[in-house]
Amino acid sequence: MKAKVHVTLKEGVLDPQGKAIRHALGDLGFDGVDKVRQGKFIELDIAETDKDAAAAQVEDMCKKLLANTVIENYSIELE
Repeated sequence: MKAKVHVTLKEGVLDPQGKAIRHALGDLGFDGVDKVRQGKFIELDIAETDKDAAAAQVEDMCKKLLANTVIENYSIELE
């Protein structure tokens, strides 16, 4: 089974990398961008075939390693 995990900063958490990206886009002539929030995308191939068990396993991975749940949100998509 394939799991796709999107990790983003929570609202209210400063995002200096997003701010730098927005500034660089403006320098390149992309003037209509008001706000940029950056994050990370993680794709996992896992051996689990039961969707509920796979979801629980990936949820545990996110809480223990893949996301800092104090400042980040995450979403999981299973295929």
